[in-house]
Amino acid sequence: MKRRADLVQSGGSFDVDYSVVGPNEKVIMDGSKERQGDFVFTAKEQGEYRFCFNNDMSTFAEKMVDFEIAVENESRDAKLPSKQGTSPEQTSILEESIHKVSRDLSTINRNQKYFRTRENRNMSTVRSTESRIFNFSIAESALMFSMAGLQVFIVRFFFQGARKGYV
Repeated sequence: MKRRADLVQSGGSFDVDYSVVGPNEKVIMDGSKERQGDFVFTAKEQGEYRFCFNNDMSTFAEKMVDFEIAVENESRDAKLPSKQGTSPEQTSILEESIHKVSRDLSTINRNQKYFRTRENRNMSTVRSTESRIFNFSIAESALMFSMAGLQVFIVRFFFQGARKGYV
């Protein structure tokens, strides 16, 4: 089994802890603060496998997790029904074409998910940068107004009645 998982779609620092537990409650693989990657393991036993995601390190940020399980080297038991008058070669060519279209559609689907993940992460960066620019602009404006007020106060101080001799 192999799959490139774009784990965290949105939220926090885009990292999450994960573990894969086999049917005998044995931990097959685990990781911490993973963002994405290729996770490969062979299911040697039949039964239920658990995929657990943990967000304890980031209690304030909700995260959206996306992953896909792909089975490789799966036997093709399903056969197309053959009509009378068609040769097995024609049927096998048709089956191969159908499987190729299926693989291509899966690739397109994975690419769309990858680009959606990148878009979510980039939008998060844009929002963060936008808020920093806004906050800096507010601080800069407040500093400019306080400098203008200070200059008015200093000029008025120098030209007040008894202190005209300082100028």
